[in-house]
Amino acid sequence: MVTINEIAKLANVSRTTVSRVLNNSGYVSDEARARVLKVIEETGYVPSHQAKSLRTKQTKIVGVILPKISTGTSSRVVMGMDEVFSERGYQILLANTNLQREKEIEFLNLLKSRRVDGIILLATNIDEKLVKEIENIDIPFVAVGQEIPHCSYVVHDDYNAAKTITNKLIEKGRKHIAFIGVYESDYAVGVLRKRGYIDALKEHDLAIEPSLIAVCDFKLESGYKAMEEIMMNAPVFPDGVFAATHRLAIGAMQYLKEKNVKIPDEISVASIGDSDLSKIYSPALTTIDYEYEEAGRKAAEILLRQIEEKNKEQQKITLGYRLIERDSI
Repeated sequence: MVTINEIAKLANVSRTTVSRVLNNSGYVSDEARARVLKVIEETGYVPSHQAKSLRTKQTKIVGVILPKISTGTSSRVVMGMDEVFSERGYQILLANTNLQREKEIEFLNLLKSRRVDGIILLATNIDEKLVKEIENIDIPFVAVGQEIPHCSYVVHDDYNAAKTITNKLIEKGRKHIAFIGVYESDYAVGVLRKRGYIDALKEHDLAIEPSLIAVCDFKLESGYKAMEEIMMNAPVFPDGVFAATHRLAIGAMQYLKEKNVKIPDEISVASIGDSDLSKIYSPALTTIDYEYEEAGRKAAEILLRQIEEKNKEQQKITLGYRLIERDSI
């Protein structure tokens, strides 16, 4: 195996010059650089990343913890991250919690032990134990999707997005609008989106009807069951439905279709979160689309500043959204 010392000897330069060429850092004359690159090409030299990481104390690997690797949301966020990381020579190590809360802390400790340069968490349920673990992590860290105290994060404007979609239903003449949400342990989706829905109704002097509100988990079938619960128990027929996620909305629409409730003639349905399923389901779903790829890019940029510039300043970014109006309303 060819060593850096041998490369230096063959190119008639110092070991430092070879190192500068390999790391693309420091001044090297064009002539010396050309000689080094020629020898590297001729010998087929491949630098040892393990040795390099020991010298620089960097692995060029970042850990990304996902709630569910198979969702379109997660893949879009990771695509955005990869654009930034790959340009800078970093690799991503994915950890999938599969919506198991205890695995978030387990993966935080595992990635830290693997000496990754930094960690990004696509956060869902934020509790005191997790926050304390993050505070003690002592390596660069960024959260996506939830506001976590004392650290940098990139979030979506869940409250105003929920108000916008509820206002759109009201604009269509809907007065008895049901809400299908998730548990409040997920603050962004479970609390902020519900709050936006309630405030929109209040601002239009529409009644908040508890029988029109159902809470469940994120599964498509949970949306189906939540819609069934509302239709069976509500004293008033809902003429609109705002589901906190597109999967809950599709589940609700499937129940309505099976009961021969006409969408949107009898009831309008809308959600937050766009997907391929939202476009091809009939009727196509009106929804709010978030800038998921941009969230990934921003999180990656913040993490790289922490890693490479030692910038520990907390950065808090809230991204925009766009309303996509389709046939379901």
